[in-house]
Amino acid sequence: MKRLFIIILMTGIAGGLFAQKTTLSGTFTGLPQGARLVLSEASDNKLKPVDTVRLDGKNSFKVTLKHKEPTLYVLQTTGRDGAMCHLLLEPKDKVTVNIAYIPERRAFCIVSCKGSRNVELYRQFNDYLLAANSQELQAQLPDRIEHLLMANKHILMSAFLVTFFESNFDSYVPLYMEVRDALVKDYPEHPFIKHLNERLSGVVLPGMDAPDIVMTDPEGVERKLSDLRGQIVLVDFWASWCGPCRRENPNVVRLYERFHDQGFEIYSVSLDKDREAWLKAIRDDRLSWPNHVSDLNGWTSSGGKTYGIRSVPSTVLVDREGKVVARNLRGSDLERKLEQLLEQ
Repeated sequence: MKRLFIIILMTGIAGGLFAQKTTLSGTFTGLPQGARLVLSEASDNKLKPVDTVRLDGKNSFKVTLKHKEPTLYVLQTTGRDGAMCHLLLEPKDKVTVNIAYIPERRAFCIVSCKGSRNVELYRQFNDYLLAANSQELQAQLPDRIEHLLMANKHILMSAFLVTFFESNFDSYVPLYMEVRDALVKDYPEHPFIKHLNERLSGVVLPGMDAPDIVMTDPEGVERKLSDLRGQIVLVDFWASWCGPCRRENPNVVRLYERFHDQGFEIYSVSLDKDREAWLKAIRDDRLSWPNHVSDLNGWTSSGGKTYGIRSVPSTVLVDREGKVVARNLRGSDLERKLEQLLEQ
C-alpha cells in the first residue's frame, strides 16, 4: 500500500512536468477565404514556427498545442510586413478568439476573447494602441497603459506588456517592480519574470544611498566614488564609441567649468574595451576632470552593473550627503538642478 502511494505521488509530480494540451480556436474577418497564417512560439527573442493555421470556408480555425508552462505565441500573416497578434497561453487553456484584420494598418484587432485572462489583457492593450490615432491620444497613451497594467498586475501578460516602457525604463521602475512583485511568487522561473528581475537588478532610485564604485583611472590609481562625498557629483556612464555620449560631452564640460569651483565634481565611468580609444576620447573632448575610471570590460563593467546601466549615455546625480537626486538629467534640465543644489 505504501509503495503504491509513492508511485502515485511520483506520477503526480512527474505529470506536472509533462506538456499539457491547450486549444486555440476562433474566427477571422478581413482575410480571404482559405488564408493561411503562421503560429510561432516566441522564445529567446526568436520566433519558432510550430503550426500553420488554415481558415476554413467560414474563416474559422482550431489548433491544439502542448506546453509545460505559460507560452507566448505569435499568430501572423505571411510576408515581411505581416500583421502580428500575441497570444499568451497557459497549459490546459481552452481559448476562443474572434480577430479582425485591418488592412489599412496591417494590424490585427482581437474583437472578443473567451477562456484567457492573458489574451483579454492583450486585447485591451492592443485596443489602446489602435485607438491612439491623434497627437492628443498618443500623449495620453502611456498613462492609460500604466493604469491598465496596474489594475491587472496579477495577470502574467502584464509582465510582457510592461516592456512597452522599456525605452523609458528609469521613469517606470516603480511599475516594473509592482508587476514583478505581484507575479514572482506564482511564476518565479518564467522568462518574463526573469527578465524583470534582470532589468531591476542594480536599480538605483532617487532618495537611495548612491552605491560606491571603486575602479582605477588610466594610470592605475584606485578612485572611489565615496571619496567625493561632500560635493555634488555627476556619475557619468559613457564610452568613446557612443555617438550621443560624445555629442553631450561639450555640455558636460561647460557645466564642469561653470560649477566646479562651487563644489561640483564629475565621476566618469567608461564602458570602453579599447584603452587607447578611451584615452583619445578624453583628450579630444577635453574632459579635464581627474575622475576617469574603467575596467575596460564594456557592458560588463563593474561600475555599470552596480547601477544597472544598460544604455549610454546615462547619468546619476548625487548630492553632498551621497544620496541619489536624479537619473539621466541632461542639458538645461541638469543645469537647473545643479543651480538648485548648489544654492542650497
